[in-house]
Amino acid sequence: MAMLGSGRLSILELDQAAPGGRLVFTSEKAAAERRVIRELVENWAVWRDALMWERFRTVWHPDGRMMATWFQGTADEFIKVSAEGYAKGVRILHFLGGSSIDVNRSRAVAQTKMTISQRAVVEGVLCDVVCTGRFYDFLEKRKGKWGLVLRQPIYEKDRLDPVDPGAVPKLDSAILARFPEGYRHLAYLQSKIGYKVKTDMPGLEGPDLDALYAQGARWLNGEPLWA
Repeated sequence: MAMLGSGRLSILELDQAAPGGRLVFTSEKAAAERRVIRELVENWAVWRDALMWERFRTVWHPDGRMMATWFQGTADEFIKVSAEGYAKGVRILHFLGGSSIDVNRSRAVAQTKMTISQRAVVEGVLCDVVCTGRFYDFLEKRKGKWGLVLRQPIYEKDRLDPVDPGAVPKLDSAILARFPEGYRHLAYLQSKIGYKVKTDMPGLEGPDLDALYAQGARWLNGEPLWA
């Protein structure tokens, strides 16, 4: 263990689990930073789903980017298309679970358990799709303020349920099979209402998830987000 200053406010430990090991803050100061980051993550979900777009904008840095099955682009573009989608009847909601947050100086990676819920008509039947996964967030503290630089969801599993249990939609198995298992039904619904769905998002396991973890480790070690 290495100690700087009083020890209480800046204790550093070597994280043996990280590739090559890295020094991470484990102090009261780091715990306070994690609380701020957790509040930011919670604000994202509440303000986005409540259509509070100006407040929602504050959780992002100006160069922040959002990755989703149906959209990939800047935070400002995400706000624009989300508002437009809602006006057209698109209904997507989020629910959050526990978080694990790694902080290294002015950078952080936050993983938060979540569900994404979307309601739409699928093959003539009103349905809900619920996808379970994690938000994997790249954050940075700039001029004393934490903000999102990149959000990359991890899609672990999903399901589709008719709102009326007596109505059963007949899904096209060929279309369903085109999409990864972790968000297959979500992608089916989104493609049916006109979205172009990205088909290589990280799932419960696999090379896309491994690449995301490696990107997170590089970010915490001070390397650029994109080469």
